[in-house]
Amino acid sequence: MDIECKKFAKEIRMLDKEMRGWDTYSGLESTVKNTLTSLKAVGELQNPAIRERHWDQLMVSTKNLAALPQEFKTKIIMDYNTTLADLLELNLHECEEEVKNIVDKAVKEMSMEKILRELNSTWSTMQFEHETHARTGCTLLRASEELIETLEDNQVQLQNLITSKFIAHFLGEVSSWQNKLGLADQVITVWFEVQRTWMHLESIFMSSEDIRKQLPEDSTRFDIIDRDFKELMKDMAKVPNVVESTNKPGLLEILEELQKNLTLCEKALAVYLETKRLAFPRFYFVSSADLLDILSNGNQPMQVAKHLTKLFDSIARLNFETDEDGSLTNIIEGMYAKDGEYVTFHEPTNCIGPVEVWLNKIQAAMRSTIRHDIGEGVVSYEEKPRDQWLFDFPAQGSLCGTQIWWTTEVNIAFSRLEEGYDNAIRDYYKKQVSQLSTLISLLLGDLTKQDRQKIMTICTIDVHSRDVVSKLIQSKVESALAFQWVSQLRHRWCEKEKHCYANICDAQSIYSYEYLGNTPRLVITPLTDRCYITLTQVSELGKLHILLGDYWLGTIIVTRRL
Repeated sequence: MDIECKKFAKEIRMLDKEMRGWDTYSGLESTVKNTLTSLKAVGELQNPAIRERHWDQLMVSTKNLAALPQEFKTKIIMDYNTTLADLLELNLHECEEEVKNIVDKAVKEMSMEKILRELNSTWSTMQFEHETHARTGCTLLRASEELIETLEDNQVQLQNLITSKFIAHFLGEVSSWQNKLGLADQVITVWFEVQRTWMHLESIFMSSEDIRKQLPEDSTRFDIIDRDFKELMKDMAKVPNVVESTNKPGLLEILEELQKNLTLCEKALAVYLETKRLAFPRFYFVSSADLLDILSNGNQPMQVAKHLTKLFDSIARLNFETDEDGSLTNIIEGMYAKDGEYVTFHEPTNCIGPVEVWLNKIQAAMRSTIRHDIGEGVVSYEEKPRDQWLFDFPAQGSLCGTQIWWTTEVNIAFSRLEEGYDNAIRDYYKKQVSQLSTLISLLLGDLTKQDRQKIMTICTIDVHSRDVVSKLIQSKVESALAFQWVSQLRHRWCEKEKHCYANICDAQSIYSYEYLGNTPRLVITPLTDRCYITLTQVSELGKLHILLGDYWLGTIIVTRRL
């Protein structure tokens, strides 16, 4: 019909021009043109997106509802009873633009229908995953990545739909889905936050008697939270569908109340942890999770021992005394370093009472032992050759004793120089070379791994000590007050106070006796010496306590990089 009408139109245009003024011509031309327009509109109305509501809108646009057959008035849809004449009677040529708009609207609404159908299909089958809580056996919810991604994507889709100018017909359904998924998103967010916090606090409040005694009010509050949350978990497990379970009336409010109470428990716990950190400041070195693990196992020293490397620089584990039957007791006899060195405590200590109390005892025993070893090493230094003496003490005691005696012997050499013995410094230099050669000979022999590392470390320090004395000789330094000497890091032992001090320039700091194990040393360079001066002067000005005079390896590395 479209082809025939186009032929008619062509034939009309080919008629004599004088005929164009006739009414018959204009009438015929108009009829053919209108028929072509109507046929085009009929073709557009064949779009599968057209629904009954669109036909109703079309009737209103054409204003010809009264002219339609009674059957078409009651059911305005395209079916087998609808004829072409019925559509042509609508005078579609008069509302060509309206037809186009209605069809465009129908196509856009059809895409919305598809999205809403997919939403229904997706969320009718979307379910939470479940896992079992290891300690209590309760069923916990778990949201897959697919669920979270789908939820976010669908919320974005709905937001785009709500801003469309064609949303009118689906506004109610889209708003409903927005509310459902929005509430699901809120509930999931709060639920997993509550679940995470509950899992974190459950083992603390339910299994740590010390915390329950220290925080009775918050323990009671958590008991109520624990009961309510477990009931919610049971209810959620019965309805696995995400939308149905999260859209239960009042669920979000209940979760927010649980979250509020859990926050109170966390704050109380944080205050409690702060008191423990104040009682044993090394707890500041560990995370709250590790600290809680330490506190919850406070009466099981073997369990706490796994955290020792976070609390002490070199203590890796402890040596517990054993009973006659071979079982471990709470008496600690010594400590092992990360490198494997073992040091026996000067006085055994016990692990009885709160964890912060017996950890302070271990710290005191560590310092007392290192202090005792250094003191014994200094006193016995001259009783036997140094290459034999250094095997009698742990690496730290031998090294620190060597440094103390180096300072002492250089000062003695200066005293002899002032008394008139001109070669005092040179003679001591020769002694240093001899001692260093003896250590090298030891290294060429059979040694254990620990002894070899100890001698290598002392050799590294001896090389620096020899170079310092060599520079004093080259500079012809004749007084112990000369800057070339006082600018060196010097250790000395105060027999009256039984303490070791580190001196450099006008700064003096007490040795802290932190156990450092049997570790290697970096070669000391002129930059290292300048670092010593800078760090000790800052320490003196700021009244800071130096951890250990000659073991600032980490700081030296950082300073070198800077």
